[in-house]
Amino acid sequence: MRFGIVLFTSDRGITPAAAAAAAEERGFDSFFVPEHTHIPVKREAAHPTTGDSSLPDDRYMRTLDPWVALGTAAAVTQRIELSTAVALPTEHDPITLAKTIATLDHLSGGRVTLGAGFGWNTDELADHGIPGGKRRTALREYLEAMNALWTQDEAAYDGQFVKFGPSWAWPKPKQSKIPVLIGTAGTEKGFGWIAESADGWITTPYETETLLDRLKLLGRVWQDAGREGAPRVVALDGRPDPQRLTAWQDAGVTDVLYGLPDKSESEVLAYLDRLSGKLAPLRGK
Repeated sequence: MRFGIVLFTSDRGITPAAAAAAAEERGFDSFFVPEHTHIPVKREAAHPTTGDSSLPDDRYMRTLDPWVALGTAAAVTQRIELSTAVALPTEHDPITLAKTIATLDHLSGGRVTLGAGFGWNTDELADHGIPGGKRRTALREYLEAMNALWTQDEAAYDGQFVKFGPSWAWPKPKQSKIPVLIGTAGTEKGFGWIAESADGWITTPYETETLLDRLKLLGRVWQDAGREGAPRVVALDGRPDPQRLTAWQDAGVTDVLYGLPDKSESEVLAYLDRLSGKLAPLRGK
């Protein structure tokens, strides 16, 4: 089981570069950041945890650009995986986003994973021209189009939301394939989408208690889709519990992420020290 860190980035507190470097120094395997381009003041979309238009954290309106943030982290690290939990690809031009991600993977030595979401904030998506009812279709097209640019010498795509003719685009990613993880609720519909178009699942925070049952469903859907091997499963956790983590690992969880507190740099570093100590007996199991 691998252990990683999520930094809910903002324009205050510890920087992504400092957090990623500190996480790598303490033996963590991955570093994740989120994305929101903006938050419309007037919204109809309900947040998954509050159930209405209110936000659980003011950092939603203060998030840093994830790819710039990961670029600064790449410059001060050597080993740690660089990922998003989650990015919103459909809020970008897919051709330029493919270039950004390929460049980061190239310059970081092949350390990028794309954690993507459909987008709960449909008002935010609408400002980018993506209808809420079509966000899953749009994301599939974006991922397919970007993968074409990453893997083909002459790439083209003809979809509803993405269209471009035969094109050259370098650099190619260092990796032969950019891994794609999808952050979504653990439903049969969501797992079906993952089995068709992605490499794994990022859980939501409110699935901790029901995760074992959801993993059984994911495994069945994955096999029914004819996928080989097992999906990567990245679980969000609160406090480390050895018994729970062992059960998760036995059920197929490959990675566990812990969020950093919204505090000063010195307090965040102290938290990382404590967290690393608690996880030390579990590393390598």
